[in-house]
Amino acid sequence: MALFRLLGHEFWNVGAFGNILISVVDYTEIPAIILASLFYISELRKELKWGSVVFLILLNSQWLHLFWITDEIIVAQLTGSAVVTMPLWLSWFAIMLDYLELPVMYDTIKRVVKSLQKTV
Repeated sequence: MALFRLLGHEFWNVGAFGNILISVVDYTEIPAIILASLFYISELRKELKWGSVVFLILLNSQWLHLFWITDEIIVAQLTGSAVVTMPLWLSWFAIMLDYLELPVMYDTIKRVVKSLQKTV
């Protein structure tokens, strides 16, 4: 949706049902954030590891992305059609927020693979 609004070209059309499905899947991120946060909090209760602190912060930055800065606001800001303006750096920060979960995802997948290897 954001690329279409920014560039005027639709790269992937999933239709109305697809958009609803994507929205529903996107909000499954909420329980994932909560469960992963509980995992890192549990790690921190055992031992203070700065990696766990950083991942917990990166992971919970997603709340800002989900509820404060949506794609609609960012597109309006970048195209100059926003009713309420915010600094351009804040728009780019909001886009970057969505990618802060990638290191957490990598760490979680790595831990799952190691755990599965131990059980085999």
